[in-house]
Amino acid sequence: MKQLISIVVPMFNESQNIDFFYQKMSEVLSDLPAYHFEIICVNDGSRDNTLEKIEQLAMRDKRIKVIELSRNFGKEIALTAGICEASGDAVIPIDADLQDPPELIVDLIKKWHEGYDVVYATRLLREGESSFRKMTAFLFYRIMRRLAKVDIPPDTGDFRLMSRQVVEAVNQCNECHRFMKGLFSWVGFKQTSIPYLRNRRHKGTTSFNYWKLWNFALEGITSFSFVPLQLATYIGFLTALFSGVYISYIIVTTWLFGNPVQGYPSTIVAIFFFGGTQLMTLGIIGEYIGRIYNESKRRPLYFIRKKTNF
Repeated sequence: MKQLISIVVPMFNESQNIDFFYQKMSEVLSDLPAYHFEIICVNDGSRDNTLEKIEQLAMRDKRIKVIELSRNFGKEIALTAGICEASGDAVIPIDADLQDPPELIVDLIKKWHEGYDVVYATRLLREGESSFRKMTAFLFYRIMRRLAKVDIPPDTGDFRLMSRQVVEAVNQCNECHRFMKGLFSWVGFKQTSIPYLRNRRHKGTTSFNYWKLWNFALEGITSFSFVPLQLATYIGFLTALFSGVYISYIIVTTWLFGNPVQGYPSTIVAIFFFGGTQLMTLGIIGEYIGRIYNESKRRPLYFIRKKTNF
């Protein structure tokens, strides 16, 4: 009996890439006749004609399944929706912009049959991205590995193969603040990697600007590490220690030399320093409290407006 492979594709304003993506994917899948495939396209509230195009493809090719979310929930939630609806023996998330080559699916499946539960693709080169973006991505993965209590592989995105057992484990994680790369690693199981060269985006521009990437990084750190809270504690302790030393210095100098009036600049500097430290500490605590507040509401992660070919 043929095994079913589910390919999950979150889409947001990908109209320019859909036709070529479908062409490339069809070529790859035609080389794998030993398997059944379903391609689950998740429309994450696109504002262009992405939905119209994928529904037209679904009418011609029943392997194409369409999930239309009720609004834009973000890539992590769209990816979650696709994985939850996938019924394959293995699931492969991939982006529609063709930066991750569909041809690598053949190698992912081969590694899966060698006994691995997760086969993730590790980028050796990131074409079409600025030096600053490459540097920040490099630093982010290294910092995450040091801060998080899970071994998140560096230079690795969502493009990977997961066995049914891993998918069921990921589906049990119901937190609303989702950092999927961390969840994929946190569930464990037997994992390995395949190196590859990441391509330029086929067409269009990414919706991930630097502000969104910063929030994404913050999401990842606060989801899998409480080191920032510990850091706030250490900063508070060091500040208090510095204050105690400075107070002792003032007492001793006053006792030995009298009580000269201190300068205005040093007073303002001290106020700004301690005030800034307190605000930064409160901000770190606030990030975690905000996430606790959101999790406590227990709202559904997403709503599906329509499903096609399921």
